[in-house]
Amino acid sequence: MAADRDQTMAETDNMDARQAAAALQWLAEMGADEAVLEAPVNRFSASATGADAPAAQERRAAPARPAPAEIRPAAPHPSPAPSVQPAQCASLEEIYRALDGMKDFPLRRTATHTVYTAGNPKARVMLIGEAPGRDEDLQGKPFVGRSGQLLDRMLAAIGLSREAEEPDKAVIISNVVFWRPPGNRKPSEAEVVFCLPWLERTIELIAPEVIVCLGATPTQRLTGRAQGVLKLRGNWFSYNSGGRAIPLLATLHPAYLLRQPVQKRLAWRDFLSLKTRLEERARP
Repeated sequence: MAADRDQTMAETDNMDARQAAAALQWLAEMGADEAVLEAPVNRFSASATGADAPAAQERRAAPARPAPAEIRPAAPHPSPAPSVQPAQCASLEEIYRALDGMKDFPLRRTATHTVYTAGNPKARVMLIGEAPGRDEDLQGKPFVGRSGQLLDRMLAAIGLSREAEEPDKAVIISNVVFWRPPGNRKPSEAEVVFCLPWLERTIELIAPEVIVCLGATPTQRLTGRAQGVLKLRGNWFSYNSGGRAIPLLATLHPAYLLRQPVQKRLAWRDFLSLKTRLEERARP
């Protein structure tokens, strides 16, 4: 461990100004927001005994290492203004091209693929999750990992499929955020706000009969409710899309069901409610 640390410190000391600036920028985009010491400090012991006083005095006495003039503290990377606005896109293909072309957006820069939609654009049902995971990022398609496989089985149990060609039996799937957050972390407020208009335009173009929100993030964003998903799930809401009211069902995310299998019974009730709503709307 000591040898690895010494090697890392040597490599850092040999950085030129350009490499150091690039490293700082990368750390900022990864979410690093504080510096830590090389050795841990027991703050509880130090506050009681004052044992860290000599070390603190030594740190204050040590001269600051001057930084090269061209290096500046890394500021949070702002969301770039897209060259194309969502309202200007007349098709899902145009939205995808616009999203995939946002090379300066922090999430796009760290993602392998832009993960947009999967399924039949003419489907009656649109399902919306939170953000892509590792498998989705690698394949460029939403819900293809373990949670996606569970979702496919849940849909098949009520006669729906993302592969179906008939709109009555088909679904289309997307997410609130179109790129994988590093480490599968929860998307930040800024990332959600940036992506939301593109999702709203996607819903306008698809014009589904029913929306199903998988998890808290899409449910809260599209309904304006602040309650947790366990309180919201199983309820029907109304989503306004270009002056058109679309029934919206809140349910649990398949990834949550994999962690909490006992809650599958609640999700099953929700999917039966979806099946009933579709059957009622299909009646003449």
